[in-house]
Amino acid sequence: MTAVTLLAVERIKLFSTRSPWWCIGLAAAIMVGFGALFTALSGGADFPLTVGTTQVGYGFALNVILVMSAIAITTEYRTGTIRATFMAVPNRTVALLAKAGTVGLVSGLVGEVIAFAAYGVGRLIKPNADLALDAAAEWRYVSGVGLIFALSAVIAISVGALVRHTAGAIAILLVWIMLVESLVGIIPRAGDDIQRWLPWVHANHFLTEGNGEAAGEGSGFGLQMPFGPWGALVYFAAFTAAMLGLAIAAVERRDA
Repeated sequence: MTAVTLLAVERIKLFSTRSPWWCIGLAAAIMVGFGALFTALSGGADFPLTVGTTQVGYGFALNVILVMSAIAITTEYRTGTIRATFMAVPNRTVALLAKAGTVGLVSGLVGEVIAFAAYGVGRLIKPNADLALDAAAEWRYVSGVGLIFALSAVIAISVGALVRHTAGAIAILLVWIMLVESLVGIIPRAGDDIQRWLPWVHANHFLTEGNGEAAGEGSGFGLQMPFGPWGALVYFAAFTAAMLGLAIAAVERRDA
């Protein structure tokens, strides 16, 4: 089976159920809806209107993409179709890479489209506001959403392959991104030092640094980050690759 055929098979499997369509639609509604709402309410001295205001739904939409990506692989384990996949593609590493690549690409495209859609709706709501993408940091905030969605989807695939249970994988991902990365900073003395090395803190730093944040504090947690925005993206990509490597090792070692 060629790589192109394998990718096409994974695309067909991904969209053979309704859940990806619902997740994509929900992510788009959240991203555009929250962006429109906050754009409409912003503009005063207390709530200045910026390009970042149009992207305020990013975190919630990302959670939906994580759920979609985890389901894409755990459903195969739940239904037993993963055995047929490994019979058709004996090289399990190639099979997992194809799934991660397909889901990551779809997630990245979705992220890019809905990020620019949210920005466009913001421009329509406040046509006279200064929302032009004049600086590189502003372009990065909008166009970088697709990159973060794609890498996050691969992490979700990796966690799904390691856990092999839908509820467990989703719980780990959502608890980590919504609670652990936010609350670890309250640990006395060591909290900030731990927090500034967490993966999605770096993803947020990549997006937000230079967009109304103090220099070096673009994570959203007021942290002094070890890298600049592009270094943070490289760190997040390295974490993604490490998670995928762990998933490949587990898939090769365990029975389907």
